Amino acid sequence: MPATTVVTTTPGGTGDDVALAFERFLQSFEIFKQENDDKIRAIQRTMSEDVVTTEKIDRINQALDEQKALVDRLTLKGARPRLSLSPHYTSGAFLQHKAAFDGYMRRGETAGLHTLEQKALSINSDPDGGYLVPPETEAAVLRGVKEISPIRAIAGNRTVSASVYKKPFSITGPATGWVAETATRPETNSPTLAELTFPTMEIYAMPSATQSLLDDSAVNIDEWLAEEIQIAFASQEGAAFVNGDGNNKPKGFLDYTKVANGSWAWDKIGYVATGTDGAFDASHPSDDLIDFIYTLKSDYRANANWVMNRATQATIRKFKDADGNYLWQPPERADLSPTLMNYPIAESEDMPDIASDSFSVAFGDFGRGYLVVDRAGIRVLRDPFSAKPYVLFYTTKRVGGGVQDFDAIKLLKFGTS
Repeated sequence: MPATTVVTTTPGGTGDDVALAFERFLQSFEIFKQENDDKIRAIQRTMSEDVVTTEKIDRINQALDEQKALVDRLTLKGARPRLSLSPHYTSGAFLQHKAAFDGYMRRGETAGLHTLEQKALSINSDPDGGYLVPPETEAAVLRGVKEISPIRAIAGNRTVSASVYKKPFSITGPATGWVAETATRPETNSPTLAELTFPTMEIYAMPSATQSLLDDSAVNIDEWLAEEIQIAFASQEGAAFVNGDGNNKPKGFLDYTKVANGSWAWDKIGYVATGTDGAFDASHPSDDLIDFIYTLKSDYRANANWVMNRATQATIRKFKDADGNYLWQPPERADLSPTLMNYPIAESEDMPDIASDSFSVAFGDFGRGYLVVDRAGIRVLRDPFSAKPYVLFYTTKRVGGGVQDFDAIKLLKFGTS
């Protein structure tokens, strides 16, 4: 039936492809709402579920997820990195670096890059560790990773030159008060400061190319490299920002100590329980989400995002408010996120499925709550020997991450307490 038919043509990433896929996605959601409403009315009449209708809704729900995934893929294809030489990147030094890097990638010529990095007093310019990519290539990689990685897209971002970023943070804030114009100013208490440390860890990708591709002057090597490594970097980062243990990788927000929100304290992540083991409340599931939203302080809610995976969205998609309106709403455009109770959803497949005592939904201002730290510079080491006749490009960058404001992120626990 049309609602469960997923576009099967080869995606090309054109505007027409995106528009068609997005239109079918919206049509499927309308059919889903109609079928789910019919199911609810049937249950109210007979006090029992129709198995056929339930299976039908599940198929439509699955098709919605598949069609949204297709829309996402087409949108990303339409946003591939394009390296244009902006005025910032047209100086002699930048163009010289670009030309030298092209020679290194295509033919293995190192003299130009080695001389440039020695002039710039580059740290670790030893050729055994590779050479820095041109700045516009690095910028394209980071833009592409941000578009793909759901957590990086909503988190705070900082670029540093050192291997560790240290940030002082005020836990209590300075004492303040009202005073008359001519009255003596009493001494205020000092704020309580904590130092947060964000070490950067090395992440790598190793794309390969044939020598014929490298010899083809029509191929933009910078764009090729950016496309090849951004997906690999985004996948690894996305998993670490959610579940990373901080050992040679960033520390994910789910790896911190979690406490019931009523007992929240600095350096811990607060959570609210649904009261039902492994599920939402059976009779009023939307109440769990409403209560959950208001555990977050008002100054964080203005820029808050939901974080969950597609399976959790499929469950929530059936929920309505007291007026019969669906809480989950599709995006207004293909390049936007769906919303839940007017807050955008960041889809992260690294979030756990709903299960007993799982923390499957996060909500908060991740721009203030989670910090991604990039060390400036992406390095490439050309290896034409290990996998002949292919040329390998061992590409590394350093990235760290962790919670910087523990009050800005809350978790929903699918358990009784």
